[in-house]
Amino acid sequence: MLLSGGIDSATCLYYARREGYEVRALTISFYHIARGELRAARGLARAARVKEHRMVSIPELREASDIASSEFPNRPPTYIPQRNSIFYGLAANYAEEVGADYIIGGHNKDDQAAFDDTRDLYFEKLQEAFWAASSALRFRRTSILRPLKTKTKPEVIRYASALGVPLELTWSCHREGWRPCLRCEGCRARVRNFALAGIDDPASHESLRARYALRKS
Repeated sequence: MLLSGGIDSATCLYYARREGYEVRALTISFYHIARGELRAARGLARAARVKEHRMVSIPELREASDIASSEFPNRPPTYIPQRNSIFYGLAANYAEEVGADYIIGGHNKDDQAAFDDTRDLYFEKLQEAFWAASSALRFRRTSILRPLKTKTKPEVIRYASALGVPLELTWSCHREGWRPCLRCEGCRARVRNFALAGIDDPASHESLRARYALRKS
C-alpha cells in the first residue's frame, strides 16, 4: 500500500489491518517533501507492524509550487504532474515483485474535485494498463483498492477514529519543522476537517500539551 504520513493513507493502513491483510508499505519521497511526513510514515508503519516498509526517493519529482512554470495556473500548489502514474507504477512494480493481491491507495471523495488522477476513470484505465503490462498481475488479478473513495475528509476522520488509527502520528503540514506550522493550507484544512468531523485532533498543540501534563502529574 502507498503510505504517506497523512490521515488518508493511515486510515487505509488500519483498514488493511482490520481486513487481515499482510501489509507491505511503500513511501515515496520527492523534492521538498516535509520531513514530518516521512517521520509520520515511519511511525505509522511501526505502529501497524507492517511486514516491510520500503522508502523510495525521487528528488527530481516536484510539486507545482516548486516548478518555475506557468503551466499550472488552476492547480493546487501540491499538484505533481502525473503523480499517481508514477506512484502507482512503483507500487505495481512492488506488487509484482512480492506477489501482492492488492494495491491500496488513500484517495477520498474530496480529492476527485481537484485532481484528475484520483477519479474512477483514471483508475479503471490504470488497472487495465497494469494487467496489459504484466502477465503476473493479470494472472493474480492484482487489483487497486481505494477504500475511501466515497468518503469526504470529515467522514474519513470519523472512520479513522472508529478504526483506532493513531491520528496523533499523522502529519498534514506542508512546511518543515518538528511541529505543524498551523498557517499553511494543509494545517488549516486539518483544523477545519476535524471540526466538521466533531472530533478533537490528538495531534493539536493543545492535545499534545495536555498529554504531556498528564504524564508529568
